[in-house]
Amino acid sequence: MLDRRRFFMGSSAAVAAAGLATQCSQAEALAAAEEMPVRFALNTSTIRGQKLPIDQQIDVAAKVGYDGIEPWLGDINRYVEQGGKLADLRKQIEDSGLFVASAIGFANWISEDEKQRQEGLEVARKDMETIAALGGKLIAAPPVGAHRQGSPQPELPAIADRYRKLCELGQSIGVKPQLELWGFSPTLSTLSELAYVATAAQHESACVLPDFYHIYKGGSDFAGLGMIEASRMHCFHMNDYPAEPERSKIADRDRVFPGDGVCELPKIIAMLIGNGFKGTFSLELFNPEYWKRDAVDVAREGLQKSREVVKAALAVV
Repeated sequence: MLDRRRFFMGSSAAVAAAGLATQCSQAEALAAAEEMPVRFALNTSTIRGQKLPIDQQIDVAAKVGYDGIEPWLGDINRYVEQGGKLADLRKQIEDSGLFVASAIGFANWISEDEKQRQEGLEVARKDMETIAALGGKLIAAPPVGAHRQGSPQPELPAIADRYRKLCELGQSIGVKPQLELWGFSPTLSTLSELAYVATAAQHESACVLPDFYHIYKGGSDFAGLGMIEASRMHCFHMNDYPAEPERSKIADRDRVFPGDGVCELPKIIAMLIGNGFKGTFSLELFNPEYWKRDAVDVAREGLQKSREVVKAALAVV
């Protein structure tokens, strides 16, 4: 069983950097050396509208200077269907100095329909095996199958049991499924639901995948992030959102570059880092205006602005 105390209320002492001069704060030292306590990845949805194949998406991330890439399984599967080999793709990623920060799949592991759920677990198995072949260790586990208004909604204890089964499957492959928050979904739309399910699953691999936009969309207070142990957040989707449209009408397409919206990113990120977060911020946008631009330019601006909000956060840690 998970130790509840390890899951909740991570200690802020984890961010103290050993060996820093007493006159120099951690933030100053990191900024001076152009280092970060976190890594940055490109979720390929950000340049999805440019319709680049996965190998070219990897080239974009590497050229711009990201640490990692968060690919979509659909793009990977299309590459293989067209004759590409996963071994070649892994070599390209590693030779480019990148790592697979996470991956986006849509296996239906949560459905109330047992047949659909079993079929979903088989999809999840194949997805995890694919990601493992690329050297990845994490995959998103969104509430697909219970995410539509009016669809049958499982109770949270049932979701926790199903998530545990997904974690057991992942453990056998070497890939952790990250319980993903979807703010528009009838369930797993709030931080409290996310924390409950991940804790009640009682599995050592249990972890969560938050997202600044989805936390806002689902109506959670960002202070709730302080109740989730930092070591249970390996990847965090980076984005921002405008004041308009209002929360009830805002959608994925409205996400903007970090710092271009109204989310208090430096303040929230400072809290995350202060609580020990050392994971990856993966830029995940679906803005059609960005899809009209050159993919390299979009990826570069996204990385620059992601780093800027983290630097601003370090100034107040």
